Amino acid sequence: MSREGVAPVPASGPGIGTPDAGLVVVKLGGTTIAGQERVIDQVADLARTRQVVVVHGGGARVTGWLERLGVPTRFEDGLRVTDEPALEVTAAVLRGAANVELVAALRARGCDAVGVSGVDGALLAGRRVHGKGLVATIMGVRPAFARTLLDAGHVPVVAPLALDEQGVVCNVNADDAAAGLAHGLGAHALVLLTDVDGVRGADGARIDSMTADDAAALIAAGVIAGGMIPKVRAAVRGLSAPGAHAVIADGGDPDAVRRALEDPGFGTRVVAGPGGARDAGPGSVPSAGGVAAEGAA
Repeated sequence: MSREGVAPVPASGPGIGTPDAGLVVVKLGGTTIAGQERVIDQVADLARTRQVVVVHGGGARVTGWLERLGVPTRFEDGLRVTDEPALEVTAAVLRGAANVELVAALRARGCDAVGVSGVDGALLAGRRVHGKGLVATIMGVRPAFARTLLDAGHVPVVAPLALDEQGVVCNVNADDAAAGLAHGLGAHALVLLTDVDGVRGADGARIDSMTADDAAALIAAGVIAGGMIPKVRAAVRGLSAPGAHAVIADGGDPDAVRRALEDPGFGTRVVAGPGGARDAGPGSVPSAGGVAAEGAA
């Protein structure tokens, strides 16, 4: 993908081709800090030994603010249809309250967190999702900006907003933003924390591990359905190389981050499989399959 101001993702080295063994992208929920104290503790601890990028959501808080301000909102196919008034509130909550609180909480734990959005430094390049207003899916990443922060010892805390093809600010699903960053930065691990303990198979049991091909087959068969589809597709999109992996796990577990990285029996791991990770070309992120923005804030 070529866009002015968006540097291409390298074809080798840190970026597409070889994962950075020290880099982890963690997607947190957008709930209040009080509900995530233990997870934030673990992110701060992890950042002392490895490079970390944090992406946060905030859909429930956005809904609350929209209702308080009397701004109409509606969902179609799980997506918030985001018009200009709704985007103003969304940007204020995500880049404002949610981002600032999380940065402050990490800094209070000795973590040198820096708050940004996908708009800052043209970090995330989006493509508009048809029929959903100002909602985009991530198609490209400008890794140089994030690398500058990481190499200086900072922890980027990213609010899920992006610029579309015309440079318009758009709302983005946090899982999609995290996947784009993981792929574009060549992360070794992508951790998607959610409110379930992983992906369920046809027998109802949690699946410990699956390949990208397994995931596609389970989606096609209807075993993976509803809100889990965009999470699984985000996990697949985040794979930067054969050695990389993504984990979908329960963010309510008191040791969620540590277990996601160390415990193979925790959550569901998604790996590239024999064919390797998908490389959509220099500067690009693999296609979202039309649903990665589902549940956008």
